[in-house]
Amino acid sequence: MFGISLPEMMIIAFVAIIMFGPDRMPEMARGAARLLKNLRALASKTQEDLRRELGPEFADLRLTDLDPRQAIRRHVLDGLDLDPTAPVNMTADAVPALSADERPPFDADAT
Repeated sequence: MFGISLPEMMIIAFVAIIMFGPDRMPEMARGAARLLKNLRALASKTQEDLRRELGPEFADLRLTDLDPRQAIRRHVLDGLDLDPTAPVNMTADAVPALSADERPPFDADAT
């Protein structure tokens, strides 16, 4: 969740208890929960408005589709038999080694 691990979350909770006191913590938790609920409702309403305005061909639109990396994975790499999450092999074994007196290939049209 947000890149925060359990020990970090416990430290944040401990500091919050020290700063605000145990009497105000339930009130702060209710306020945070209300804020999250409002943000989720706003996000879902915005997503529904976007779907409605774009038309029926975008009925399956997800907000993650707006991320360029996800869009490329979904639309370009789906046609290939590649695993989009697999790392690209860019080791020295992938490139053939040249001998000591051999020149690398040169393409005059490409430069």
